[in-house]
Amino acid sequence: MLIRGRRRVGKSRLVEEFIERAGVPHLFYTASAQPDAATDLALFTEAAAGSELPGAEVFLDQTPRSWDAALRLLAGALPDDQPSVVVLDELPYLLSNDPGFEGTLQKQFDRELSRKPVLLLCVGSDLAMMEALNEYGRPFHQRATELVVPPLSPADVACLLALPAADAFDAYLVTGGLPLVLDEWPQGASVAEYLAGALADPTSALLVSAERALAAEFPVEAQARRVLSAIGSGERTFSLIGKAAGGLPQASLNRGLRLLAEKRLVDVMVPLSVRPAKETRYVIADPYLRFWLSFLGTRFAEIERGRGDLVLARIMASWTAWRGRAIEPVVRESLRRLPPGVLPEGTNVVGGYWTRTNDPEIDIVGADREPVAKRITVVGSMKWLEQRPFDAHDLGRLVSHRSRLPGADETTPPLVVSRSGATVGGVQVIGPEELLAAWAPGS
Repeated sequence: MLIRGRRRVGKSRLVEEFIERAGVPHLFYTASAQPDAATDLALFTEAAAGSELPGAEVFLDQTPRSWDAALRLLAGALPDDQPSVVVLDELPYLLSNDPGFEGTLQKQFDRELSRKPVLLLCVGSDLAMMEALNEYGRPFHQRATELVVPPLSPADVACLLALPAADAFDAYLVTGGLPLVLDEWPQGASVAEYLAGALADPTSALLVSAERALAAEFPVEAQARRVLSAIGSGERTFSLIGKAAGGLPQASLNRGLRLLAEKRLVDVMVPLSVRPAKETRYVIADPYLRFWLSFLGTRFAEIERGRGDLVLARIMASWTAWRGRAIEPVVRESLRRLPPGVLPEGTNVVGGYWTRTNDPEIDIVGADREPVAKRITVVGSMKWLEQRPFDAHDLGRLVSHRSRLPGADETTPPLVVSRSGATVGGVQVIGPEELLAAWAPGS
């Protein structure tokens, strides 16, 4: 089984819980991030010798010089008469240190391991690399079952923290659904109440999770980290990201953006209409990382000297404006998840539209396909403010922008996503409760 998911989402903990409940002999090996295949082999041998496998003693006083030899020893340590579990955690590290490991593992799996009642769990946080392992032409094509471990959804957050829908989305924007961060959030607490406690503790999961994940993702790629920080600061276009990253040369910026997209840390977006567009934007894919880069990544010195209150004050001063932008990708994903019939027929994709000057800039565009649509099915606006419903002025602005969207006209129905409802008629209004319901299990 190939198990993938973002860093700190709980993949290893999930596997540990499974092993504990199964109560069978097992080996749990976590690869190191050190660029040295010999280190990996030594750590694997040590973990196997100290494991609960009935034949673990075959590893004692052994120093295998290749993965082929180490996996043959593993086959000899596995029981023949009962199930067992072998976990290879952080598999992408092994593949990076030894490009031949994948083929070696497949060979030994076919020759030896598959003859035993063993479950082999391969776990990794590099989403692109883990997805590629099961592709056609790769050694493990059609040999493995895939399991994706996602973060907790907004609906999970609402249930876990006993929060109403709008507040649950706020908590999701801060935590990204990461279980370790949510574990520290008191039930029913507001964003300000939670942050007041978390920012008083320099070791809180809110503060350290992103730094640990980024250190693992970018042990040497400093330029990619600079580009990511520039996007996290709020820049979305190629030229502005380059300036914010310290004036990187175009080739270096291209490499950094490509790496971030490959690692699924950044989403690459283009305007959605019936015409091809080149106005590319880059946004942080993970809500938690987006919040951390915006408010916390450069504020550790204040927090460590006990002035988390200063950081909290800055967050709350800009919270409404930041949230209005940060909620956009979450709302679009929520709309995509709505059951059939809620949005106009033929709405298969949901995106946005903008020009180089951001005039117009349209929050919601529904269409039949992307990146170039044949038909625009709905045009909408987001208004994510407390006690500020969508009004006649907002509707006039939406109608004006709709007239300038290629593929839309006066027959294209308007849509409003509002935290506080609407004071005008003639438009479909979707609120936080409907959006949250789209994330419910089975929806």
